[in-house]
Parts: sequence; C-alpha cells; structure tokens
Amino acid sequence: MIKQMTLSLLAAGVLSGCSMAPTYQRPEAPIATAYPDQAGQDKAAQDAQAANQQKVSEIGWRNFFPDQRLQALISTALENNRDLRVAALRIEEARALYNIQSADRYPNFDISATGQRARVPASLSTTGTSVVTSNYQVGLGLAAFELDFFGRVKSLSDAALAQYLSTEEAQRAAHISLVAEVATAYLTERGYAEQLELARQTYETRADAYKLSKQRFDVGALSALDLKQDESSMQTARVAQLALARQRAQAWNALTLLVGQPLTDLPPTEPLSKLDLATNLPSGLPSDLLTERPDIRSAEQALISSNANIGAARAAFFPQISLTAGVGTASNELSGLFDAGSRAWSFAPQLVLPIFQGGRNIANLKLSEVRKNIEVANYEKTIQTAFREVSDALVARGLLDEQIEAQLRMRDAEAERLKLATQRFDNGIASSLDVLDAKRGLFAADLELVQVRQLRLTNAVDLYRSLGGGLLENTPTAATAPTAPQTVQ
Repeated sequence: MIKQMTLSLLAAGVLSGCSMAPTYQRPEAPIATAYPDQAGQDKAAQDAQAANQQKVSEIGWRNFFPDQRLQALISTALENNRDLRVAALRIEEARALYNIQSADRYPNFDISATGQRARVPASLSTTGTSVVTSNYQVGLGLAAFELDFFGRVKSLSDAALAQYLSTEEAQRAAHISLVAEVATAYLTERGYAEQLELARQTYETRADAYKLSKQRFDVGALSALDLKQDESSMQTARVAQLALARQRAQAWNALTLLVGQPLTDLPPTEPLSKLDLATNLPSGLPSDLLTERPDIRSAEQALISSNANIGAARAAFFPQISLTAGVGTASNELSGLFDAGSRAWSFAPQLVLPIFQGGRNIANLKLSEVRKNIEVANYEKTIQTAFREVSDALVARGLLDEQIEAQLRMRDAEAERLKLATQRFDNGIASSLDVLDAKRGLFAADLELVQVRQLRLTNAVDLYRSLGGGLLENTPTAATAPTAPQTVQ
C-alpha cells in the first residue's frame, strides 16, 4: 500500500507541472522611445550615451545628498517612518500568504493515535446482554491531497508568489519615495526659514525707518501721507513675517511626521545656495524605467499574479481529484496494538467533476480575465506616469538654471533701483512713493530668489527619485560618479 501511495504522489508531482494559465507576455510600453531632451538623437547615439553613463539607481542617497543635516533626517526616517514600517510588514504578510498557498502543492502527512471504549446496554445489544467494545489505532495519514493534474494549485501558488514579489517591490518604491519626500520637506522648511529671515530683517529695517519718520512727523518735517506710507511698508513686512513663520512651523511638523520622531540633536543647517546636488543626472532611455523603477516592477508582478489566476479559473472547469489515505495499526486491545496482523490501511481517492454550477465557473473566469485587463491598464499607467515624471524634471532642469540667473539679475536691478530712488529722494527729485515701490520690489525679488533656488533643488530631487535613485545608501565602490557634476546655485 505504501508503494502505491508513493507512486501516486510521484505521478501527481509530475503532472502538477502542467498549467492552464496563459503564457505571460509583457505589454508594450505605451511611451515614446526618447525623453524630450533626447529629441533629435538617433537610436544608436541614445544607446551609446546610456551605456557610458552611470545609472542613477546606483548613486547612493548619501552621495547625492552631501548635507549632513539632511543625511541625518533621511537615516532617522528610514528607521522610524510608520508608513515604511507598514510597507515592510506587508512584505512579511505577503510572504506568509505565499507560504500558506505554496504548502497546498505538497502532501500533508499526520500521525494520529486514537482510543475508544463504548458500552452498549442490553436493551440495544443483539445478544441481549450489555457489551463493552474497545478500539485503538495508531497510523500515518494523508488528508485530501489534491492531485494537481490541471495546474489549479500551481496557478494559485504562482499568483501568491507574484503578489509577494509585487509587495516587495512596493516596499522598495516606498523606500525611494520616503527618501525623496524627506529631502523635499527639508528643502521646503529651509526655503521658508530663509524667507522668514529675510522678512524679519526687512521688518526690523522698516521699523527703524518708521521710527525716524515718526520723529520727523512730530516736528513737522514729514507729512502724514509719507508717515502712513512708511507704516504700511513696515506692516507689509510684518504680515509677510507672520505668514512665513506659520508656513515654516507647518513645514517643520510635516518633516517631523516623515522622520517619525522629534527632530533633535541635528547637525547645523546650510543655506540653500550652499547645498551641492548633482544636476546633470543621466536620464538614460525610457526603456530603462522598466527595470530601474520598483513601482513599475511591482505593477508588473501584480499583472503576472492576475495572469496566473486565470489558470486557476480555467482549471476549475476540469475534474478535481484528491487523495485521502492512511496506514497504521488497529486493535481492540491496547496491549495488542502492535501485534502481528494488526496492520490497517485505507485508500480513498475522490473525483469531483463540475456539472452544473449556475454559471459560477464561467463568471470566475470572466472575473479573472477582467482583473488581468485592469492590471494591464495599471501597469501601462504606471509606466506613463514614470515617463511623465522624468520628462517634467528634465524639461524643468535647464529652464530653472536660466530662471535662477534671470532672478539674480532681477534682484541686482531692484537693489540698484532702490539705491537710485533713495538718492533721488534725498536730493528732493523723487517722491517717497518711488522709494517705497523700490523697497517692495527688492523684497519681492529676494523672496522669489529663495523660492527659485528651492524649486531647482527640489527638481533635482524629483529627477533623482523618478529615475529610481534613493534605494542604495552609498554608491558602490566600483561605480564611478557622474561626470563633472554641476552645482545648484
């Protein structure tokens, strides 16, 4: 009997390699073959350029973000961020579900021992006297092992494996997103802090000027109109200072939430103009996104999982064969349980052939096919989103460099205008309105310069993330750094 069971299980193992799932084919990427900055290059030039460049995914975030304070924030966030912690636990959950599903592909053997004594009263006994019976058994049993002739169990196992891999890739994508989000939140907080300092200095300067104007007004050397203009200028700076103080506090709270714990004992800050981020990151080819972006790989694994579920739905139309068997010893006396002749066995194969299911199997197959089509659309949308993110960052990269230069020239022009307006006012040539307008123009230019610098740094972070950077902590020693990195002003 044991030999028969072994042969049956071997045959089941061979046949379980069959699968009714459709052959998986990766959908064509619904994107262009080149990014906007690669327009005009032929395919050979693009391939050669991509081959000679280091992949952004190989640049460690400590190498990309040299600022010590930002490094400390990212490191702490990777340890304490609750969303990332949940993503890691999701991997453990998916792994456990896969192990549970995969276990169905193997026979489950159990050792059991039972004992039973029963008394039949005389009124129910065929002999007219009470009878006491005993039954003792010890054996090795196989419970309802499905012989996977049509690959139903294998398809379910494959689907669970792909779902696990999808969850693992999703955790990597969450890791990359967290690094970028912390960097962006930090730059936002630094931007508000620098604008707040500008507003504070401007307010103090205008407050001093208002005091002098008030003194001149008290002695009749200044009109009430000019005094109110100076007061309005001072209060404008005060309003900006209060608004920026609120925005900075909220940005600090957002950064604290991302990091996952109170922000204490951090290295000193650096001004935005001193932050060095490589801006000439190699964009590679759009096809590289399929392998470099974990979110795209996660979407593809979800597609593979839904493809495998179609195989399970197809297999439901065919007979389901299961095997229950056992071998051991049995006796009516505990002392004779292992005596000669006490061997017992059972063999109970079962075949279930669906005849009428009320359309359930057809509906399940249709459902699995629709879900696959949904995953195809999600996969294609993920690729398109990734392509747009890279394209947007590349388009903004060059334009923001020019915008910073133009903003610097504008700021210098506003400073010169204020200087000339002040001189003309002191000489009685210009009115106080000219000076007031020049002050407002310089203040606005200073704030906008900080904003553009922050936007340029944020753009570098976006490009780093959208190209798959942020998963590694340090650049591999064998890899080379980007050629002639440019520094954000």
